[in-house]
Parts: sequence; structure tokens; C-alpha cells
Amino acid sequence: MNDHLGTKHRDNGAMSLAIVVVTYNSAEVLSGLLDSILPVIGEASSTAVLVVDNDSNDGSAEIAEAHAVGAKVIRTGRNGGYAAAINAAAATLPPQTAILVLNPDIRLVPLSLEHMIDCAASNNDIGVVVPRMLDPDGTIAMSLRREPSLVGMWAQALLGPRTAAHLGLGEMIAHPEAYRHRREVDWATGAALLITPEARARAGAWDESFFLYSEEVDYQRRVRASGLKILYEPSASVTHIAGAYMQSPMLAALMTRNQIRYFRRHHGWLETALFRCAIMVFGALRAWKSQAHRAVLRACLGPVGS
Repeated sequence: MNDHLGTKHRDNGAMSLAIVVVTYNSAEVLSGLLDSILPVIGEASSTAVLVVDNDSNDGSAEIAEAHAVGAKVIRTGRNGGYAAAINAAAATLPPQTAILVLNPDIRLVPLSLEHMIDCAASNNDIGVVVPRMLDPDGTIAMSLRREPSLVGMWAQALLGPRTAAHLGLGEMIAHPEAYRHRREVDWATGAALLITPEARARAGAWDESFFLYSEEVDYQRRVRASGLKILYEPSASVTHIAGAYMQSPMLAALMTRNQIRYFRRHHGWLETALFRCAIMVFGALRAWKSQAHRAVLRACLGPVGS
């Protein structure tokens, strides 16, 4: 393994792992994920599968309970959001257990689990391992990110996210070379994250005030602040089926508010105002395209919460 970070291995034996899947009306995609987990759970010496259901009404919990993967189903009785569901699962697990968080629309590729575990165990300063993410057609999804910044947001607003990414200015990392080799990143999309026991101990619980979106940005920032690394491992691959938030005005508005809330926590009022203005420009320039873009603009003009 081409580990440029060194060869210091953990001395605590085989890593205990729990796969945590958060569901909310996920019946359409959940069986496919559990099917993909079934043949690979033997790659880890001790692997549990937990499905945390956020009060679905489409039979998601029942699908998980009936599946041959033998998942433990945690029914939260409410839709408390992604972070709250992860915390509910983590509260049931010993602190020495690593957690692989998966969206229900993820599909594991054979040996992906083994490669993520090997990467996580290769050095004591690794906090989170993220796999290579593929679109359904097999192309690489641009899942790696830079820390949100004023330059990045204004580049996305004026040039568009894809153009800004290809110029190396936006939040999204788009250069193909970045996806070929193991590397440190600021953060990666939260659809598939392996969290080491060290990260659990140092970063603590996920922030439940982020109902959806920006919770993974916040968590991975706290992992980095604790002295641990976020590591991309290209030998581990997963397929991601969905992810079209800009088709939903409600989700687009929620993402916008949480982007502003997250940025405000780490920057002064002037920088935050300029950041918010950049998102406003993004929405205004594209308001003719869809209701979702108009929802972005309205979210910028209204309160975003604390």
C-alpha cells in the first residue's frame, strides 16, 4: 500500500467495525445497499450493521429487519436528522469501535471495506477515511472538498460550481489527479465515511443542530482540529446513486442556511456577510433556472438560525 504517511500501525489488534446506515423513507434504495454489504462484511473480523430509522412511513425499518444481512434496527421515533441518527447509533457502540457511515443510496464495491479498514489501521493519526465515489455510470464523482471560503464561494457564484472547481477555485476538488492517489483532504461528502475510534474520542458527537447538510463539514473540521487527518483512499470504491438536492427547493434552502450558519461559526461578521452575499448572487443569477435556485436566494434573504 502506497502509504506516504508512514508505516506506523495500530497495536490494538483487528479493528472492530460497525456499519451505520441512516434511513428516512429509503425503501426504494435500502435493499440494494444491504445486498452490497452482505458479501463484504466478512472482510472485517468483527462487523455489526446498524440501521437507524428516522420514523419512516414507507417500510424502511421493516425492510432492514427482514434482510439477510442481520442488521440491528434502531427506531428513533422521530426525524431528528442525519447527525442525530449517527449519534443514536454511536451511543450503543463501544468506544473502541470504528464506524462506517453510509447513505442508503450507496453501494459497496467488493474489497472496499477491507481497503478502508487497512487504511484506517495504517497510522495512528488517521481520523476519517473516505473512499473513491463513483456515479452509477462508473465515472468518478467529485466527492472531495476544500474548506468553505470567501474566494471559493464567490468563484462558484460568478463562474458556476463546475467551472470554479476545474479552475481550482471552488469548494469542490475536480482535478482528476486528485482522485488517483491516497491524500489528505479538508473534507468529503458524508455519504460514506469511516470514522476511527480516535476520531470518535477526540471529536465527540455530531452536531445535531445541523439537521441535514454541513454536519459532515463541521464534524470533519473538528476531527482535523483534534490533530487527526481526513484521508482519501482510492483503492476503496463505492457507488452513489442519488444526490440531486437542487431538484428540491426545500433541500436547497436548508443547505443554504446551514452553509451560512457553518461559515459564521468560524469567521467574523464582515466575512460572513460577504459569504452570504456570494450565495445570494449565485441564486439570483440562476433564479430563472428552477424553483430550487429561487429557494437559495430566498434563504439568503431570510433568517438562517443560530
